[in-house]
Amino acid sequence: MRIHFIAIGGSIMHNLAINLAEQGHQVSGSDDQIVEPSKSQLLDAGLLPKEFGWYPEKITEDIDAVILGMHADENNPELIRAKELGIKLYSFPEFVYEQSTDKTRVVIAGTYGKTTITSMIMHVLKKLGRNFDYLVGAQLEGFDNLLQLSPENNLIIIEGDEYYASAVNKQSKFLMYKPNIALISGIDWDYFKTVISEDAYFKQFEDFIRTIVPKGTLIYNKDDKNTREVVDRTMDIKINRHGYKLPEYTINKGVTFVHVGDVNIPLKVFGKHNLSNISGAFTVCEWLGVKRDEFYAAIQDFKSSIRYLEFVASQNGSVVYQDFAHTPSKLRSSIHAVKEQFPNQALVTIIELNGYDSLDSNFISEYANSMNESDFAVVFVNISVIKEKNIILDNFSSRLTEAFNHPSFRVITQLADLEVFLETFKSNGYNLLFMSSNNYNGVNITSFADKFLRNF
Repeated sequence: MRIHFIAIGGSIMHNLAINLAEQGHQVSGSDDQIVEPSKSQLLDAGLLPKEFGWYPEKITEDIDAVILGMHADENNPELIRAKELGIKLYSFPEFVYEQSTDKTRVVIAGTYGKTTITSMIMHVLKKLGRNFDYLVGAQLEGFDNLLQLSPENNLIIIEGDEYYASAVNKQSKFLMYKPNIALISGIDWDYFKTVISEDAYFKQFEDFIRTIVPKGTLIYNKDDKNTREVVDRTMDIKINRHGYKLPEYTINKGVTFVHVGDVNIPLKVFGKHNLSNISGAFTVCEWLGVKRDEFYAAIQDFKSSIRYLEFVASQNGSVVYQDFAHTPSKLRSSIHAVKEQFPNQALVTIIELNGYDSLDSNFISEYANSMNESDFAVVFVNISVIKEKNIILDNFSSRLTEAFNHPSFRVITQLADLEVFLETFKSNGYNLLFMSSNNYNGVNITSFADKFLRNF
């Protein structure tokens, strides 16, 4: 096939383009901006556009398909030209589905946990020597790409995203895949992160369940009230339903053991979210024919997926973790997980909040008392970004302090001040947890950890 990508520089889009080129398809693409690592990877594959921008003359009648990325809007000149010529248009999830119609499709969905569960399943299947294709939203240890599609594999593991597919297809991505096996890890609507109403957000997951093929299987988190309610609204369709729950576990000398029958299995991950995710991943693997003993032997050396209670460094009895935080409930649960894992150590927690969100009193009120289990709490807001927009910041720190209501609390608004805090805080007897939905302005998290651990 001859395939053209509009917005080829996206994380999934460039992986898909390279994968198809490696299969022998003729691939071209355009974008108005391409950053690393996409730029270097496309260059190495011979697919980097010679010039950035949109060129409708690239769209010719001999193109078999155009794949439209999220970055391209509905007025994109290449998209308009493709419509004029009647060329078949795909969003990337639509194309992935078409390439997977003869495969068993496993789709992992949920507001949180889907990347981790997907990576757990992939880790186990790889260790067991099973062949499979995959689509995942984060770079995982042991896998070179975010996507693999091949003609020969009869199984594909897909991380299902609930956000819309493309500028011309406003349906949720996960509605495109029509799973044989689907999992929902949990559903949690967030006013500040979701552009649709709560009812519409929940309806997406109900619609997702209804896309499961007849006599297919739904696996869902029975501990999550919202998920149970959505599942209950789909009892009219004939599919298998299999709920999973948080497994029994113990913690001994900083190691979490999950109880499997009469055996205690040591893990490299910890926290109730990760343990629940393991239970979900096991249930999927069980439906794929993996035996219980095989699964738990393979999962023992699984390390956290990128930035989900991920170990960074340790020294002199202190440990540093980083985590991805996008809701107050996630902040609370991650702090609890570290305190539960290391009950004899005090904990410093640093949460980076989006500057613009932090100006909204309703946003801040959601975080009330969310850091109370931490012994020392820091909120970092990059105030320099806000100043560029000339937004008035009167009493900014005092409003945050009042909202979080923590006895040992500090607001830091400059990156340099955050570094000074880490360098001067006496780490003896303390662990450190970094949490952010951003990237700490590009600072290497390892250098942050080193600053903290050096001042013993």
